[in-house]
Amino acid sequence: MDSANIEQIVKQVLKEMTGGQTPDANAPAGSAQAKGAIPKTAHVAMLTSLEHFDVKEFPMPAVGDGDILIKVEGCGVCGTDAHEFKRDPFGLIPVALGHEGTGEIVAMGKNVKKDSAGKDLHVGDKVVTCMIFKDNPDITMFDLNKQNVGGADVYGLLPDDDVHLNGWFSDYILVREGSTVFNVSDLDLDSRILIEPCAVLVHAVERAKTTNILRFNSRVVVQGCGPIGLICIAVLRTMGIENIVAVDGEAKRLEFAKLMGASKTVNFKDYKGIEALTGAVESSFDGHLADFAFQCTGSPVAHSNIYKFIRNGGGLCELGFFINGGDATINPHFDICSKEITTVGSWVYTLRDYATTFDFLKRAKGIGLPIEKLITHKFPLEQINEALKTNLKMEGLKIAIVNK
Repeated sequence: MDSANIEQIVKQVLKEMTGGQTPDANAPAGSAQAKGAIPKTAHVAMLTSLEHFDVKEFPMPAVGDGDILIKVEGCGVCGTDAHEFKRDPFGLIPVALGHEGTGEIVAMGKNVKKDSAGKDLHVGDKVVTCMIFKDNPDITMFDLNKQNVGGADVYGLLPDDDVHLNGWFSDYILVREGSTVFNVSDLDLDSRILIEPCAVLVHAVERAKTTNILRFNSRVVVQGCGPIGLICIAVLRTMGIENIVAVDGEAKRLEFAKLMGASKTVNFKDYKGIEALTGAVESSFDGHLADFAFQCTGSPVAHSNIYKFIRNGGGLCELGFFINGGDATINPHFDICSKEITTVGSWVYTLRDYATTFDFLKRAKGIGLPIEKLITHKFPLEQINEALKTNLKMEGLKIAIVNK
């Protein structure tokens, strides 16, 4: 038997060990692929009916020349996942959910060289995905808000297909050619799990800045102290804004708002009627109304109330309605016209916002904000039903699926 035959036998053995994937000779010694750890099948938490996931096993798909196979390390549970779990508003069942995910590249096609920001990609790198923009030339890396990204696709909200590895609630995900991907190997796992929701708030603050009202010395009210509102406070604090009042109905969340950078808090349950609540907000700003407000709940009543907290000539960013939460009642004369309120809406994020988010997370840690404490519960993949129910019960802040 000559050396050529021996080489062919070795290649065949390695191929069988790695589920048909060809190992990369340049793979780092400690990477999963270098260890030959890619299995022949993958496990995916598939939402098969309302309020029920089944963890299914599928054959590991072939990795195309422009594809990336990622071993999932963790994924946050978003409010959108909870809405889909409870009501399937997008009509996707059966579907592999999870879009706040991150993991390690274990195999990649020969045409994959760099990420969406131009950074080199290698097997072993830690990555996240952003929106899938397909062939839309109007949305680019350096286009802040030329076109709304609401029509783009996202892993974790894709219709099921013959690949099945379409969401981050799994142990492997196949990122297809043409997708956005970012190398975030310099961030720890908890920070990487929080990138997607943090990008939502980075984008919201960028939208708010377009009003030319939000400044370093602005008085800012943030209504709603779930994960979105809390991250909003942290983003504002990293920008140098210190006079922040948080409004919510849960004492524990208001305490956490202080950790994220809120100077004062108002519990709306302590006040009867909008006039009393407005008075409490005004008192928190030493007799002034807010220069700017961020509305971070999905409550129409909360949206109706927020205008009362804002001074004449102030600004508002509404970002709480990621699904249809119903109609809000306002008085256009008193709430908008006579006060000349400048309002912006915020929806998801752009690629540039993702890049900015990486720096935000580093800056937040640098000034001592305990961002990682937002993740209050971690569940293994096989307990995903319990994880979603915990989210719906609002027993914690950010719930995450973390693989072993």
